[in-house]
Amino acid sequence: QVQLVESGGGLVQSGDSLRLSCEGSGPMFDRYTVGWFRQAPGKERDFIAAITNNDGLIYYTTSVKGRFTISRDNAENTVYLQMNSLKPEDTAVYYCAATTTWGLWSEENFYSWGQGTQVTVSS
Repeated sequence: QVQLVESGGGLVQSGDSLRLSCEGSGPMFDRYTVGWFRQAPGKERDFIAAITNNDGLIYYTTSVKGRFTISRDNAENTVYLQMNSLKPEDTAVYYCAATTTWGLWSEENFYSWGQGTQVTVSS
């Protein structure tokens, strides 16, 4: 089963940008749809974006659409989340996870969760 590791988080100011990485290892990484989730302090983990294995489909929730861009480089076994115009409400632990489905954004449809990477946006 594929394993995923997130990186790239940090402390930034409002309006800044960050690029998160989700590096996969194990068999057939390029066959999985990968999603990004985030969990703010005291809140549930929420889905925010996903990309299919061949870039054919990309989906964003309204909370990040227009500011965040998901992409992938299968040669590098990596999915990226470019985050622009960051706001304090984007502060959260960001996770990536894999799925073989599309359109089913609940956590239970994803697996191979990484450990998460902290993003903190100061005002």
